[in-house]
Amino acid sequence: MATQLKYRNELKFFVNIHQYRIIRQRLKNLVTYDQHAGPGGEYHIRSLYFDDINNKALYEKLAGVRDRVKYRIRIYNVTDNTIHFEKKIKFRDYIAKLKEPLTREMADQIMAGQYECLYQPDKPLMMELYHEMKHKLLRPKVIVDYVREPYVCANGNVRITFDKELRTGLHSTDLFNRNLLPVRAIDENLIILEVKYDEYIPDYIKIALQLEGLSRQSASKYVMCRKFLKYNTWEDQ
Repeated sequence: MATQLKYRNELKFFVNIHQYRIIRQRLKNLVTYDQHAGPGGEYHIRSLYFDDINNKALYEKLAGVRDRVKYRIRIYNVTDNTIHFEKKIKFRDYIAKLKEPLTREMADQIMAGQYECLYQPDKPLMMELYHEMKHKLLRPKVIVDYVREPYVCANGNVRITFDKELRTGLHSTDLFNRNLLPVRAIDENLIILEVKYDEYIPDYIKIALQLEGLSRQSASKYVMCRKFLKYNTWEDQ
């Protein structure tokens, strides 16, 4: 399975509304909208993150463990048209992603703790998830909700996204609930800028982004949204 992994660089920053508008204006003539963006140049992402009985993904991130993984089911625009179970891998300063499509029926079963549908010996990721759920009690933990404005640049295979209105589903793990009222997880003036690329960022993109002056963002969306769940003492420290 390791041979299939495509590792990419990932940089994350917090930007305010003013910085966002300036950067977006600079990018307009340099990059194109991602083909999946809607008429307004955006789409909605909702992910249901999983963690095991020991909250391994959460504590490894908080402890600064460099190499780690996260599991999530992701949907778009709160529909069941496209559903993926994803494994996000962090290795040093690089990221990779593996994913398998799910049917709505499978997703509902998994959310209900019925993971037998994952037992598919010809699919390594499905088997990995099956064993994580059976032996380490991997279970749904929190919904992460936001609006993404995505841009792409073929030169360097660069992907630039502005993630807005980051919200947490708090204790609800009902991924397909259109009536969910998620709570804002960061300051309303903050937007998360993510830059992913293969080998390099073209100089004209670097100049437009001016990343040196921005605030590097260390906390993951998963951690930011989990912090709203008052389960553990660390959350009040």
